Amino acid sequence: MHLFNRVKYHTPESVELEFTLAGIGNRAWALIIDYLILAVTWVVFFLSWVFISAQLVDWWTETFGSAMAVWLVAIAFIVSFVMYAGYFVFFETLWQGQTPGKRLAKIRVVRDDGRPIGLQQATLRALLRPFDEVLFLGAFLIIFTRKEKRLGDLVSGTIVIQTETPTTSATFTISEQAKSFYEELLQITDLSILLPDDFAVIREYLQRRGAMGNKARSALSLKLAQQVQDILHLEKLPATVASDVFLEAVYLAYHGSGEWGIGRN
Repeated sequence: MHLFNRVKYHTPESVELEFTLAGIGNRAWALIIDYLILAVTWVVFFLSWVFISAQLVDWWTETFGSAMAVWLVAIAFIVSFVMYAGYFVFFETLWQGQTPGKRLAKIRVVRDDGRPIGLQQATLRALLRPFDEVLFLGAFLIIFTRKEKRLGDLVSGTIVIQTETPTTSATFTISEQAKSFYEELLQITDLSILLPDDFAVIREYLQRRGAMGNKARSALSLKLAQQVQDILHLEKLPATVASDVFLEAVYLAYHGSGEWGIGRN
C-alpha cells in the first residue's frame, strides 16, 4: 500500500498542483457513513412499500382474482438499486465528487487530470460499485495499484483525493490594498461562480510568486487575473488595482467567507 501517496497536475497556466490520495482508510470510513444513510433510507422505503403493497395485493386479488406479489417484489428490488446507484450519482455530481460520507471524511473524487467529475464519471463509478464490492475487489485494487483506483475509477478515469485544507494567508503576504479592495469585490461579483480548483490555482500562484522572476511573475499574474475576470464577468478593474492585488483580494474574499469548496453553477 502506498501511504500518503501524492499526485501532481500541471495546469494550462503552468502552475503545479499536488494532491494526496485518499487511501483505503478514509474511503472505507466515507463508505460506512454513506451506507448508514442509505440503510436508513431503505428501511423507510421498505416499510412504506410493504404497507402500500399489502393494500395493492388485496385490491388486485379482489378485482382480478390473481396475486401480483411477485411483481411488487421485483419493483421493490429495482427501486432499491436505483436508490443505491442514484445516491452516489446525485451527490457526486451535485457536490463535485463528494457524498455526505466523503464530505465528512474530507475526501472527494476528481478526474485523472484534476478537473471535477461530471454525470458520466459519477454514473460509471456508481454502476461498477457492486462489482468492486464482490470479494472485496475494489479494496484489493485500491491497496495494490499505484494511484489507489478501484474498478470504477479505472473505467471512469477518476481518482479519490484528500480535500485540501485552505492555506492561511500567513504563508504569503496580502497587501493592504487587497484587504480594502476585497470588501468592494464582495459587493460587485459573486465568487460562487468560481470552482475550488480555480482558487487552488490562485493560492498556488500566491504561494510560489516569490520564487519567480519579475517577467514570469508579471506575465502569469496578468494571465490569471484576466481568466478570473472573464469567469466573474468583470469587464475592467479599477486602474489602481494591479493584477496581483486583484488575485490577493479574490483569495482573501473567498477564504474569509469560509466557503472553500463551493462550485460553479
